[in-house]
Amino acid sequence: MKMKAAVLNALNGLFDVEEVEVDAPRGREVLVEVKASGLCHSDLHFAENNFGVVLPAVLGHELAGVVKEVGPDVREFAVGDHVVGSLIQYCGQCKACLAGKTYQCAHPEATLRTPEEPQRLSRDGQPLTPVFGTAAFAEYALVHENQLAKVPKALPFPQASILGCGCITGIGAAINTARVRPGDTVAVIGVGGVGLNVISGAKLAGAARIIAIDLQPSKEELARRFGATDFVNAGAGDPVAATRALTDGGVDHAFEVIGLQQTSEQAVRMLCKGGEAYMIGLHKPGGKINIDVLAELIANQGGVRGVVMGSTNIKHDIPMYAELYLQGRLNLDDLISREINISQINEAYQELKQGAIARSVITCF
Repeated sequence: MKMKAAVLNALNGLFDVEEVEVDAPRGREVLVEVKASGLCHSDLHFAENNFGVVLPAVLGHELAGVVKEVGPDVREFAVGDHVVGSLIQYCGQCKACLAGKTYQCAHPEATLRTPEEPQRLSRDGQPLTPVFGTAAFAEYALVHENQLAKVPKALPFPQASILGCGCITGIGAAINTARVRPGDTVAVIGVGGVGLNVISGAKLAGAARIIAIDLQPSKEELARRFGATDFVNAGAGDPVAATRALTDGGVDHAFEVIGLQQTSEQAVRMLCKGGEAYMIGLHKPGGKINIDVLAELIANQGGVRGVVMGSTNIKHDIPMYAELYLQGRLNLDDLISREINISQINEAYQELKQGAIARSVITCF
């Protein structure tokens, strides 16, 4: 079937909207008509840096839509279901999956087609790489059922789409990974789409103090709408000193949501004794940080942990967050800066790079 898609032809951060072909679903694959596709910063990282993705490729992983067709082995979904997609790929059979840690799956490639099978996506007879197994910057997405979660039909598609990455990554980092408890103190470095969700997660978990840290003072109002109790302008002084002063010596949990060496090191230095820093932001390949092991880890009893996708089980967490939104307990509306046509994808990513917006969502193809 022919469809419109935003294709990455070179590692230049630019997408070309072209006509491509999507195959019919096989096995446990589900064909989803994409109703909303969020522009996550991670896709831009992959569009600008060499992470080993074979080009040309179709990116996009914040997916919400309607099931149009299912493969012969699909049992979980039916035509007409509303679904959210995620880049978490899992086999369901390895040690991690059987322990409920699908985000640590040893064989994520099990959700993809083998080289001997026809490719899911093609252009003029040549294969296109469906990045993350979702390839959601397109009118239709052909996805393994393990990467989809069913959501209520009352949930608007734009809000649903950001559940698939930004929400589960941020909220999950606070609730699943850090296990923030009532009364804990939290710092969030970077008040973008994921950072706002970390704030939401910390609020849901009962954190007593949630400090939002960003270079743009204009983000303070937005951060407070999501639950931040304090705001530190990182451009007006030392954010580490400011955070330690606000918390009488440091925070229990510091979340770095940008992916830079400087801010990652700041997250470690703003911990109280026994605190832990969580690296969420995507660093460039080969990125490193400097830590004083004796002072910052041993003497301070601090910890540093990498976080992938908020330690999320999408089949459980995505429907739960959807219900929290419908109950008025989770803010998704303010995460959406604007809805765009797929032809505006490059313009929208340029705005995202400037840090002025939370999320643009493709809702028109």
